[in-house]
Amino acid sequence: MKYIFSLSLILLLVGFSACDKSNPAPAPLNAIVFNDLNADYAPLVLNPAGPPTRPAEKKKYTFFNFKTGQIVANTDSATNKWDIGFRATSIILNSGTSGPGSAQAQVVTGVFSEVVTAPESGYVSDNKATNAFAVSSAPFVPGSTSTNNWWQNAGSGSSTIVSPIAGRVILVKTNDGRYAKMEIISYYKGAPAAPNNLTDLDRHYTFRYVYQPAASMSLK
Repeated sequence: MKYIFSLSLILLLVGFSACDKSNPAPAPLNAIVFNDLNADYAPLVLNPAGPPTRPAEKKKYTFFNFKTGQIVANTDSATNKWDIGFRATSIILNSGTSGPGSAQAQVVTGVFSEVVTAPESGYVSDNKATNAFAVSSAPFVPGSTSTNNWWQNAGSGSSTIVSPIAGRVILVKTNDGRYAKMEIISYYKGAPAAPNNLTDLDRHYTFRYVYQPAASMSLK
């Protein structure tokens, strides 16, 4: 009788083990840091008759794909291979008037690590016609919609340092129907703690992001 009971217990444990292996718990998502994305950097040239200019700038966006974690060639700008693009302080999404894709975004206030679920609604496309962008580097323009969301602070007074606003998390609904969150850490090459416009190169984004590859809204 004891032998029969032990055998039954072993079979029961084996069954539980098999179930665990066939239905593993989702692996936790890790934040990835992307360093020094070049957003059309060009050196400033002083102009005695006016503000400094950047004659060497290409005036082209650098495109990024969250699924691959890679920069997408600028020659693919008219495809859905990219989700988000960067040029100077401007950030665009591949949808609306900015691209042929379906990527959308919204900016929320919160701690990056505590934003663990993507919202079901609130995502918007870019609309250049009304100067309304999902992520905006420009002040709110009368007549535009409320989708104009700041990510950066250009300082005050004589300061021209571009610094990310603390607690701003960009949530993206990607072209492949998945979700990602990102936080911009620095606008200067090497992500210096105290940027200096005279010594540090601007237009170099360092950001961290989490991409959810499954059909889930979980971002943890």
